[in-house]
Amino acid sequence: MSAQIQTDPFAAYAVGDSIGVSRWIEIDQDMISQFGALTRDPDPMHVDPDWARANSPYQHTIAFGFLTISLLTHLLHDAMSRASDRDTGHYLNYGFDKVRLVAPVPVNSKVRGRFSLLERKLHAKDRYLSRIQAEIEVAGAEKPALAAEWLAMWVPGGARAA
Repeated sequence: MSAQIQTDPFAAYAVGDSIGVSRWIEIDQDMISQFGALTRDPDPMHVDPDWARANSPYQHTIAFGFLTISLLTHLLHDAMSRASDRDTGHYLNYGFDKVRLVAPVPVNSKVRGRFSLLERKLHAKDRYLSRIQAEIEVAGAEKPALAAEWLAMWVPGGARAA
């Protein structure tokens, strides 16, 4: 096993360990509307506060589900801010085993990520595949907005991604 592989930040955790909890971030209408514009999705439930007030069961806009999913990387990086240096390798997003959008994220609410290590195993080419339990919590809500099993592949420094 090379020294480069040892710089995988998940190597510091045992299966079942908490990786960390991120700080809260606010999901405002500007963020929601920009996401809608970037993804070319004009759904008024998300981007039109007047329409949502009159027609939505929530009576306000809510974040796109894919916006919630897209925040995972930022929230994980924030939760791991005290993790070991990883300048000799990088992660590739390897997808999800499971992802559920459990509850809506109302406009102007705050969310944070909570992460734990479910599995870490040696894969081909001295790479490690980690399976991470990820939840995105909404401040004051009973249920998380998102529950997922997220896969990340550690690629040692100098290795090619392909």
